[in-house]
This record gives sequence, C-alpha cells and structure tokens, in this order.
Amino acid sequence: MSDRVAVIGAGVIGLSTALELAAKGRDVTVLADADSLESTSAVAGAVWFPYAAERSAAVDAMLATTLERFRRIVADHPEAGVDLRTGVIVERSPEPDRSWTAWVDATAVDASELEAIELPAGATGLRTTVPLATMSLYLPWLRERCAGLGVRFERRAVDDVDALARAFDVAVVAAGVRSGSLLGDDASVVPIRGQVVRVENPGVTEFVIDDDDPAGLTYVLPRRDCLVLGGTHEVGATSLEPAPAIEAGILERCARLVPAVAGAPIVSRAVGLRPGRERLRIEEVPGRALRSIAAYGHGGSGMTLSWGTAERVAALLE
Repeated sequence: MSDRVAVIGAGVIGLSTALELAAKGRDVTVLADADSLESTSAVAGAVWFPYAAERSAAVDAMLATTLERFRRIVADHPEAGVDLRTGVIVERSPEPDRSWTAWVDATAVDASELEAIELPAGATGLRTTVPLATMSLYLPWLRERCAGLGVRFERRAVDDVDALARAFDVAVVAAGVRSGSLLGDDASVVPIRGQVVRVENPGVTEFVIDDDDPAGLTYVLPRRDCLVLGGTHEVGATSLEPAPAIEAGILERCARLVPAVAGAPIVSRAVGLRPGRERLRIEEVPGRALRSIAAYGHGGSGMTLSWGTAERVAALLE
C-alpha cells in the first residue's frame, strides 16, 4: 500500500492507530506538538474499564477487541508495562451497569462474597481482573514498536488538516480534545478535566474504583512505578495546573477508600483534559483536501477503546 498517512496525535489512540496501520503496510507519520509522555494519555488512569464513553453495539465490539489485544500484550510483551490486575469496582446504584463484565473472564464475584471492609457502607461491588497499564512504560513501548515498523515522528503543531494534502494522502485526526476544532466541523467536544496524584506504593496490590462516591470520583490504581490516586471529572474546565484544594480532596477520599495510602509520599502530580463527546466519532469526514478520518471523543475510555479504535480506522481505510 502506498498511501501516505498522517496520524495527528501521539496519545494512546494516535500511537495504537499508527501501529495498526503500519502493520498493514501503510506509510505512516505521526504528527504531534508534544511528546507522548506529555499527552492526556500519560495522565490517564489507564485501566481497562468503560468510563465517560457512549454505550452502543459498536463500542461494545471495541471493548472486546481492546481487551483481547491487551491480554495478548500481557502474555507476549511483559516489557510493555501492561499487567492484569485484580481489583474492586464499587457500585452505589440500585441497578448498576455490569454490561462490561460480558467480556471479562469469570473472575467477577458477587459483592456479598467480598469482605465488608472492602466496600464503603451501603455499597455493592464486583471483584474483577482487567488490564492496567503503566503509561510511563506503555506509551514509549508503543512508540518503539511503531518506529520498528518504519513509522516516522514529527514534532509540530497542525492547525489546518487540508494543508497536509501536499505531503499526505490520508489524515487520521486523533488529537483528543483539539480534534473537533482541528477539523472545523464539530463543536461538540467538551474538555473533561482530570487531576491525579502519584504516590509511592505502600504495598497496595489491588485497584479500587468508586466512580459514584458522593464526595467525588475516587480511584486507587497500583502501577509498576507508583500508585495513582484520583480523581476529578470537571466538565468544561481547562486549567492544566494541579489545584492544591482538589489534591487535598483526592488524598482524603483515597485514604478513606484504601486506608493504607494515607500519608504516602507524593511522587508527582498531573492534570489532563479528556475529550468528552456524546458519541464517539470514528468516521470518514467528507469535503477535505485529502481523505480524512476522525478518531476521537473517547471520554475517559481512551486506553479501554484504543485497539478497537485502531482496527476500526484501519477497516475504514481498506
């Protein structure tokens, strides 16, 4: 295949798509104004779990695809930084959405089988085992795999997709929260601010996620290099500076959920802007100077839908 493809964005969606296209023989260049480790993907919780993304048959298929791909990565590439982690999903709704368990191995058990100390008062929950990525390892691994297949990387800002027509035949727009304005035909993308605190791990081995904590989104995620404590879901907020008051709330909620993390030394802080959209957009965009594919709107499920997105983009191009 001789098509020259520009993938705009070097986060988990951009890199996964670039790798998938290169593996299918495409001539791929990744264009981004920041390194992968400076992207929103580097801030993400990076656990396979659908969060702030649409529910549809197409997305369900992408969940299954991504889960299977991560299982293969865990088995074949331990250096990638992806692990199968066991943890608890806390539920506070009388009828919680457990549809995601259809793709997980039979590792989830009824909340009544959990120790009471593992759940907040009045909550239910599931214990499950899913992929969790250490993004400081996984993103560089993706980039190295891309480079091994001949993918080129250019660090530059793209403000006009049509201007790429002189050098490329296809543009894949995977620029996260900037994607809608970059294409100029979609004002529906809303930033969803997420703030995290990374601390030294005092020995926590299981993750805990409580999306519906009345005090705010709360999660404790053990990675290989640290423990990620979060988080926030601030629709429309755009500040990339960590807020001390918000950090204090995160630390308090996480310590209440997992007492072992109380007082853990802080390693770093980070903020990212999730690309919120009512519906995921993976489609060809007509009327451009070169063939253009939109690949954005993943909300908080970029890692969770990454390989499904990559395969869908590849199918569109074929």
